[in-house]
Amino acid sequence: MEGLHRYAWTILRNNEAARDAVQTVFLKLWEKRSTIDEQQSVQSWLYTSVYNYCLNVKRNEAVRIKYTADQQFQSTTLVYTDPLLSKEQQQQIRDALESLPPQCKLIFHKSRFENMKYAAIAAELDISIKTVEAQIGKALKILREKLSQVLVMIILYATL
Repeated sequence: MEGLHRYAWTILRNNEAARDAVQTVFLKLWEKRSTIDEQQSVQSWLYTSVYNYCLNVKRNEAVRIKYTADQQFQSTTLVYTDPLLSKEQQQQIRDALESLPPQCKLIFHKSRFENMKYAAIAAELDISIKTVEAQIGKALKILREKLSQVLVMIILYATL
């Protein structure tokens, strides 16, 4: 059982999820005990089942993150409305924010618009703080590239 847990952990990188995966697979084994081929190794069946279960968990997690990001961005206003910014510039900022990858967008939103600390974001999304830092860096790099002209205009307006 410990070997299965380690195997699940290497895929999921989450102790609780790995434990759930192993428990679910053992429950499935118990429920299908009468239909499992006796010639096939139970150990190989367990490892294959844990692998497939973990892949499903990862796939579902990716869908959940994308859905959550989409929902949060539809329900909130992402752009600070400054009377000095034209509607076109505001739209460019919105478009740049929307173009971020789903997880990157979600993490950036939580950091910049919900004022959450990196540790809180990491705990909520069940990822490492280093991942949060990397995603924020990625978001800022993308936004700098896409908004270089808008940023110049904002700086010019601010210095007038």
